[in-house]
Amino acid sequence: MELAHLIAFNLALLVAIASPGPSLLLLTRTSVIQGRRTGIATALGLGLMAALWTLAALLGLDGLFRLFPWAYAGLKVVGACVLLWFAWTAWRSARTPVGTSPSHLPSRHRAFLTGVLLNLGNPKSVFFSAAVLVVIFPPGLGTEEKALIFLNHLAVECLVQPALAVVLSTNAVSRGYLAAKPIFDRVSAAVLGALGLRLLLER
Repeated sequence: MELAHLIAFNLALLVAIASPGPSLLLLTRTSVIQGRRTGIATALGLGLMAALWTLAALLGLDGLFRLFPWAYAGLKVVGACVLLWFAWTAWRSARTPVGTSPSHLPSRHRAFLTGVLLNLGNPKSVFFSAAVLVVIFPPGLGTEEKALIFLNHLAVECLVQPALAVVLSTNAVSRGYLAAKPIFDRVSAAVLGALGLRLLLER
């Protein structure tokens, strides 16, 4: 493994993090409505679980899923239910006024777990990670190289995701979001719901 492999992997990670999807929707909504600190906690949860999916791919969990399809099917059902629950929550709160008092804000611990739970709810991430790893890295990676890839992924996530939360929580972004909150929340709910149903129904 060479430095060029890690650079290519990091570029792929940056594209994946910035791409529209459930993680970015959750991070945007949380950072704007619940503030910078809660957004950063959510970002760290999202990043940790994303890195753990890469570790799972490095350890061969994708092969285990192929060997035991029922395990993958069970995790898909759980993941779909998680995404559908997030979709229902976003839809239900679309016209709810934003609470700004501390009593309305979740703890950072809960926000962190929410981020972990959302990314845990997409077991297809392990196949995506496996595909990226196969394309970028040479075969026959050793234990130390696998550990380096995992730690590298974790470091990138823990730097970029919180940075996104900080940007999303700025006054300019917050004002734009709050002005269109009902629309954004309904769109978020529709996207999350569609992803959940797709994960639940596909073979």
